[in-house]
Amino acid sequence: MGKTNWTKSSKSKMTKLSQKTLLIEQLKKIPVVQIACEKVGISRALYYVWRKKDKKFATDADQAILDGSLIINDLAETQLITAIREQNFQAIHLWLRSHHPKYSNKLEITGNINQTRGRDLTPMQRKNIAKALRLAALGKKYENKQKNQ
Repeated sequence: MGKTNWTKSSKSKMTKLSQKTLLIEQLKKIPVVQIACEKVGISRALYYVWRKKDKKFATDADQAILDGSLIINDLAETQLITAIREQNFQAIHLWLRSHHPKYSNKLEITGNINQTRGRDLTPMQRKNIAKALRLAALGKKYENKQKNQ
């Protein structure tokens, strides 16, 4: 069998291709660009050059990061459930806040609107109130009420 005659450019293309493949595999395991680049032995700058010049690589890298993130999320949820079983209050609190509406973070706004009878608003005041209520997502209710009066 004859010896394959590799030119410098064909070796370079093979190296780049294998580095890209290795990088994609690393991103699937650890979806952090900096860490994946270090493991493969390339700079982050080169990663972004490859993304810019090679759309397929960019798409594959994005998918690998997404896949890796899903795996990490699964691992994190597994650890969280383990902590809940061990009666870790912070883990219990986090789970309930994230998965149960009763314990979720809320913003509650309360107040009263009083209108004194016999005191009419100027057209400009009505316009400003209508605008403010529309901006507060109450505009439809206010407009319907005004039409009915």
